[in-house]
Amino acid sequence: MIDMPPLEHLQLSALNADKVLRLVQITDCHLGEQSGERLVGMDTDSSLDHVLTLIQKEQVEAHLLLATGDLANHGSAEAYLRLKSKLASLGLPNAWLAGNHDGRDLMVNTVGSRLLPRTVRAGRWLIVMMDSAVPGQVGGELGEQELGYLAQALSAHADADYVIVCLHHQPIPIGCDWLDEQRLADSDKLLAILSQEPRLRAVLWGHVHQAFNGHDARLPNVQLLSAPSTCVQFAPNSEGFKLDQVAPGYRWLDLHPDGHIETAVSRLDGIDLAVDYASQGYK
Repeated sequence: MIDMPPLEHLQLSALNADKVLRLVQITDCHLGEQSGERLVGMDTDSSLDHVLTLIQKEQVEAHLLLATGDLANHGSAEAYLRLKSKLASLGLPNAWLAGNHDGRDLMVNTVGSRLLPRTVRAGRWLIVMMDSAVPGQVGGELGEQELGYLAQALSAHADADYVIVCLHHQPIPIGCDWLDEQRLADSDKLLAILSQEPRLRAVLWGHVHQAFNGHDARLPNVQLLSAPSTCVQFAPNSEGFKLDQVAPGYRWLDLHPDGHIETAVSRLDGIDLAVDYASQGYK
């Protein structure tokens, strides 16, 4: 058995079980060590600030913010402290994940484990936060310990009616050849566990810098979702690295007390953000 560490469970106890729970998902902020650093031409602090302003305008009744990885571009304490300050303006509980550009230990040591809970309980819902980042690698993997943790978390919260699982890397192909080479290496093991979980309603991830809403035959009636980056976007259905010309944004989800989920993506409009569309990649 894997013991759940202290201070890593977030309980939104004030929520009525019959209330619709509104989640906001941001991802892949890629903040530099210093404010104003750019990723393929885009000022990632500026783009995030615009997205957060949009969230403040549109999501006045949100209950929880999910930040699903690659929050810093090169895993710096300065970036995490700046992000914590920016997100505090929303007045929402946070649940962060590390991505392949992050360092989870550094994140915990910098902003505290309370911002990186492993599980979240809200009303009838359980949200399990999975760590798919592998130090030194772009692609993701959960490993036996993390998969064991998932099984334990699902068992420990048997009283939850519905489940959402969050991770950084996509567990299924999304149709971008170059990104799908980086997907979760042990996705079959993850999906085998999840296929035995009748309470599962959605799996959320980041990493792919694009909105995706799909299904997999192994998980019938489960929504498989990614969110746009708060900075540069990757073009869907591309063989190699290619930037998309759609704007940065975020995803919102309404979790209903009967277990169904409504979700959509919202993007910036009318904001001029420089992008080097000729770029062939970044590190």
